[in-house]
Amino acid sequence: MIKIPLVDLKRQYQTIKKEIDRALLDIVERSSFISGPEINTFERSFAKMCGADCAVAVSSGTTAIYLALMALKIGKGDEVITAPNTFIATTEAISQTGAKVVFADVDDRTLNIDPEKLKKMITRRTKAVIPVHLYGQMCDMDAIMNIARRHHLLVIEDAAQAHLSEFKGKRAGSFGAAGCFSFFPGKNLGAYGDAGAIVTNDKKLAKEMKMLSDHGRIAKYEHLKEGYNYRMDNIQAAILNIKLKYLPRWTEKRRKIAQRYSELFAGTDIKTPYIDLRAKPVYHQYVVRIKNRDKVQGYLIEQGISTGIHYPIALHLQKAYRYLGYKKGDFPIVEKAASEILSLPIFPELTENEMQIIVRALKTACAKSFGA
Repeated sequence: MIKIPLVDLKRQYQTIKKEIDRALLDIVERSSFISGPEINTFERSFAKMCGADCAVAVSSGTTAIYLALMALKIGKGDEVITAPNTFIATTEAISQTGAKVVFADVDDRTLNIDPEKLKKMITRRTKAVIPVHLYGQMCDMDAIMNIARRHHLLVIEDAAQAHLSEFKGKRAGSFGAAGCFSFFPGKNLGAYGDAGAIVTNDKKLAKEMKMLSDHGRIAKYEHLKEGYNYRMDNIQAAILNIKLKYLPRWTEKRRKIAQRYSELFAGTDIKTPYIDLRAKPVYHQYVVRIKNRDKVQGYLIEQGISTGIHYPIALHLQKAYRYLGYKKGDFPIVEKAASEILSLPIFPELTENEMQIIVRALKTACAKSFGA
């Protein structure tokens, strides 16, 4: 039986193996593991690719959000609004500053935060909003930025899934005060371990975040304040420098795969991703919505097809956030979507034959009284 993974990092590695192996060997032979030239090269290249003035390389997407919040002086007594259908890293970072997490429901088509619902959650304590560009499609940044300006709010983009995604020709991460990226291995631009970055057009803010990420220092033993050990290491930077050259090509391949999926599902009851015509998504995930999702997923597993659910339990219903006082029914669109969404395999090396197998299996599963 053929097995199709949700993402295949081995295939990607094989396409760039010589470059990766050479870069890693060079670092080991030089014994240059921390704060080397690879970091500076990556920061310059990534900022340019995002259309931003500055980038700060850090240890993960989680620490990227946390550092942005801290540098923007968000903390105890403040409220930060985000969507409940995101990975917990988004909200962990908020809580760890001492600020309060506030949720707003999402648009039923894009599953991104709904600007109209966002407005209703603003109070005198609201300091910032973190729009999450879910699955690689950007939020309605026109509306969000207009709301932020009217209410004097900071905007920190969670672009962990949105490398090179665009809204009206402008790239993810370049709208707000800061844009935060994850390079977790499975991301569109992935390291070989944890890594992240923050982009910004504010040079003073970038300097503050860079200092905080490296023990609050400006020289080897000169510390302006207490900071954190949130640096990216040279090995990850070297890997990302190589992969960054291929990211535009890989992104176009993802778009073609997504388009092909949607063509193959045309005329069925399987709900394919809605695309805001102002946006240019990058398909970190290709997510369909179907009835009886769990049974359908079980059938696909039997056929050797891996799938994912991003995310099965909304954050407002997690035990970790019981203290916030939310209950089932508070965010009906997020809750309904959580029971229907299914992420299908998507990666640049996915073949037409594999797509055909996946589509046939999903159509069969839905026809077996599973109810798509």
